[in-house]
Amino acid sequence: MNLFAYLLVGGLSLAWANPIVVTYPKDTPSSVLEDAKNSVINAGGRITHEYQLIKGFSADAPESAVQQISAQSAQYSPTIEKDMSVSIQS
Repeated sequence: MNLFAYLLVGGLSLAWANPIVVTYPKDTPSSVLEDAKNSVINAGGRITHEYQLIKGFSADAPESAVQQISAQSAQYSPTIEKDMSVSIQS
């Protein structure tokens, strides 16, 4: 596959992805977090940042990954929010 075709296919696969932030309670085991990140990657998304001070990450993820993450752990329920810029100026 030539470079142009690779970039085109890669761009199309992320075009339908949602920029999200996923966070978990601080007592969540690392394995739950890893399962969520693997769900994003296996669905064709990508992890864009892994947080150090909180249990969480940001990603470009298709809706199927968002739904799977929401349903994966009943005990450690994630908060999933749209990732966007925030400003204090109006």
